[in-house]
Amino acid sequence: MSDYLPLHEAVIPELPNYYRGKVRENYDLPDGRRILISTDRLSAFDRAIASIPLKGQVLTQTARYWFEHTADICPNHVLEYPDPNVVVGKRLEILPVEMVVRGYLAGTTGTSILTMYKQGRRDMYGMTLPDGLRDNQALPQPILTPTSKAFDGGHDEPLSPAQIVGSGLLTQAQWDELAAFSLALFARGQQKAQERGLILADTKYEFGLDADGHILLADEIHTPDSSRYWFAQSYPERFEAGGRPESFDKDFVRSWVVERCDPYTQDLPQIPQELIDQTSSVYVRAYETITGQAFDYPPPGEDPQARIRRNLAKYF
Repeated sequence: MSDYLPLHEAVIPELPNYYRGKVRENYDLPDGRRILISTDRLSAFDRAIASIPLKGQVLTQTARYWFEHTADICPNHVLEYPDPNVVVGKRLEILPVEMVVRGYLAGTTGTSILTMYKQGRRDMYGMTLPDGLRDNQALPQPILTPTSKAFDGGHDEPLSPAQIVGSGLLTQAQWDELAAFSLALFARGQQKAQERGLILADTKYEFGLDADGHILLADEIHTPDSSRYWFAQSYPERFEAGGRPESFDKDFVRSWVVERCDPYTQDLPQIPQELIDQTSSVYVRAYETITGQAFDYPPPGEDPQARIRRNLAKYF
């Protein structure tokens, strides 16, 4: 993978209204379109810790596959793809609720149902889970575990549907529509993942309103960064043994850093190229496994920022 140059950033001065996200560069055009460029930045510990070659292309193209295979369920923001790392979409007013759908008792964060369940909680997100569930066990049916959408570095907070509507984050009609979209998208995701020998254990969706007030699916969908995928063949044996399900392990770099420093307070050590290349290979493998399509590698040594600049010249 060292033949491929990473895209650290994609700053194009000729494009208007620049906004830099953790991973994406964003530009808002005067006509209501937004240009989203996925860089190869790997964000962790509240900062970018490395650039993983091909990561941005993998995420953009994986989301493209899913946007195209779910457009019959829910309209999305996509208008065109002028470059492998770029999507041009409708500019949306992002709704302040992140729709997380879970099919299994899994997770590691403070808002995950497994974390809460192991703390002894059974009532969460406006529902009650039964006693006796085991780590990574399939739930009786997929459930919605929405969180507040954290803007400007805030933390996501778990919410119930009653809290969402009662606090005015969404209207009842908006909640009903988001809930229906999310469960239908997840069902399609699980179905197609199963065809590829995968289990889609959980995922998150982001929605926004267009200029006419219609709800559209935004951001990304069913990518290896927004979703938890497990390998179906090894899942039963690992579950019975109480082990962790086999997945696309992309955390080589994060784990290596944590073993060597406190990444929140100390300078990061030099990350070995071997680890970066290993992570890049996992992303490409994830794309090919999830979509069933061969990854379209760029020419070795190509400067991705120069290519993107050429492909976006028509928007200057």
